[in-house]
Amino acid sequence: MSERVQTAVMGVTGYAGAELARLLLRHPRLKGTPPVFAGRLDEKATQRGGTPLGEIHPELIDSQGSGNLRMKAFSWDLLVDLDVKVLFLATPHEQSREWAPEAMERGIRVIDLSGAWRLTDAANRAVYAFEDEGSARAMKAQQQSVYGMPELHRDAIRGAKLIANPGCYSTSAILPLRPLVSAGIVDVERGIVADSKSGVSGAGKAPSPKTHFMHAADNLSAYGAFTHRHTGELLEQIGLDAEDIVFTPHLLPIPRGILSTIYVTFKQPQSRVGILHVYRTFFAGSPMVRLHEQGLPQIQHVVRTSYCDIGFELSPNGKRAVIVSCLDNLLKGASSQAVQNLNVMYGWGEAEGLE
Repeated sequence: MSERVQTAVMGVTGYAGAELARLLLRHPRLKGTPPVFAGRLDEKATQRGGTPLGEIHPELIDSQGSGNLRMKAFSWDLLVDLDVKVLFLATPHEQSREWAPEAMERGIRVIDLSGAWRLTDAANRAVYAFEDEGSARAMKAQQQSVYGMPELHRDAIRGAKLIANPGCYSTSAILPLRPLVSAGIVDVERGIVADSKSGVSGAGKAPSPKTHFMHAADNLSAYGAFTHRHTGELLEQIGLDAEDIVFTPHLLPIPRGILSTIYVTFKQPQSRVGILHVYRTFFAGSPMVRLHEQGLPQIQHVVRTSYCDIGFELSPNGKRAVIVSCLDNLLKGASSQAVQNLNVMYGWGEAEGLE
């Protein structure tokens, strides 16, 4: 009999939190063990025993009674009393900085969807301006953190106490680039360009002037050139210096999905067969990456799936390539990657509950 794993979710009210709840509620290994949902409640909600999940996300109401599950008032006693083994944090960065160390001290493993623990280099973390930067507690947690991309760090994830789920843009650029750079065939001195476009849900649920319908609809806008906080993830996980890559995110007038168009130059002319071999070798045993043998992927093919699709075209002389990767920013870019990490932690099939 498989181990009973009680999970808990903090931050279920957001877009990624909703997808995480949906995946965990339907996960075959968690059947009969629904997640504990916890958060901050007002006095009225606390008095009635929490807020029904169906009131927060009506789309999660089903014949199994999932909509009747309640988001309860958060307390550490609640998680300990219910024997929570894994805590998912779909919370703001500063909240995760506070709660992740506390959870680990209580023997609870953490999968954090925020950017709180992704970056090992203090210079890269500076973009977040964490108030606890340099404190003994934060440094201890950072040293225990594992970057939660199974395709890169599967072995380390298995025993991790704290998994830092990658950013959505980062996932869309790291997965297509890391195999080629690691193979030593990319001329990084010629520069890499990553031109990435995301749907509006990537900015989170809280409204802002730039995500307002009047700004986003019928529009396409670039932002965060040279300053986006996911840039540090690209440098650390691909193995690049800041001068080696230009990463520019854009806001697409669609609800969800990311498409990254990446431009590279090779040291020597490459063949399509050779590039395919590099990718196939690197992603052997990685079920959530789909390699396009011909043609380029599109957002419509990955939305509401847990896959990252990768395709490429070579220049006639084989010296340059245009690589396109697509994923759903709320799934492979957030929640399904978190569940993929859960699967790896417990030795389950990596694609369980995700296909």
